[in-house]
Amino acid sequence: MTYERVPQIGIIMSSEKDLPMMEQAAYTLRELGIPFEMLALSPYRSPDEVREYGKTAEAKGYEVILAGSGGTNELACMVASYSCLPVIGIPLRSAGDNSVSKEFAALLSTLETPPGVPVATVGFNDVENAAVLAAQILGAKDRRVRRLLEKYRAAQCEQARERASRVATRARELQSEELASLRR
Repeated sequence: MTYERVPQIGIIMSSEKDLPMMEQAAYTLRELGIPFEMLALSPYRSPDEVREYGKTAEAKGYEVILAGSGGTNELACMVASYSCLPVIGIPLRSAGDNSVSKEFAALLSTLETPPGVPVATVGFNDVENAAVLAAQILGAKDRRVRRLLEKYRAAQCEQARERASRVATRARELQSEELASLRR
């Protein structure tokens, strides 16, 4: 999945099975008007490609890399070791796998990096926040991205107000129903 403009953000995942989750980052970036490129790279099955990706990401125009992986897959850390670009790691939960040990391994393999090789880490499957964090990094120097991010946030606030209004309306309905039943 690519835009015609030079991608500012690289989205990588350890395997195709991560695509349904990582697509959410692509949707968010698309909504923010930020071009991206998305690839599957396995640090275990194709370590040379991961190394090459990390070494050439900046030359390709990337400014931030989002790396999602599950289990003990150290994709984010490996890419960060080859690039000075900001890397945002996303520990992924496997669908249907409720193993706490695998989830904890995914978190630790993203969170615990050696000194000098930082990886910003978001919560489990938190691809939307990873994309927004990447946009904030870009927005620190790009006013166009910052304006788009402000519009995105304003839309989120409006959606929250609408949800709160629906809850308040339903609460009034329930109270009216309760009063009506007490009067009978």
